[in-house]
Amino acid sequence: MDTPTPSEESRPTGAAKGKHPVDLHVGGRLRHRRWMIGMTQQQLANAVGIKFQQIQKYESGANRVSASRLWDLSQALDVPVAFFFEGLESKRAGDETGNTLPPDLLANKETLELIRTYYALDEAPRRRLLDLAKAIKNPGPSGTTAAA
Repeated sequence: MDTPTPSEESRPTGAAKGKHPVDLHVGGRLRHRRWMIGMTQQQLANAVGIKFQQIQKYESGANRVSASRLWDLSQALDVPVAFFFEGLESKRAGDETGNTLPPDLLANKETLELIRTYYALDEAPRRRLLDLAKAIKNPGPSGTTAAA
């Protein structure tokens, strides 16, 4: 009779043979940060001395990131190690913050591209764009958009 390993015992039901949710979260955070600073998988791999395929495996959650490699990645991406775990507790607790955004919104390339483009604008056009988005989101009476 096979007894499960400690790591298998700690996995949520149905994840024992799949990817661990923490590995998926860390990989997603890795991909998010890399993309936000405009770094390719190859550039990140070169910075930490590994092949880009390994970065792909980390980002997909297929391979776990060791503590020392996580340290190297945090240095290359200029974030604290804790960055990779941010938001993990809210996922476990069901996110009771009242956040109505989809949980994987920042994993969407379109969202990240919008954020990068938004912050590349000067302050005045950025403010106008934000005001426009708010006006579109909150239409006025009889379906007309409210004035900003």
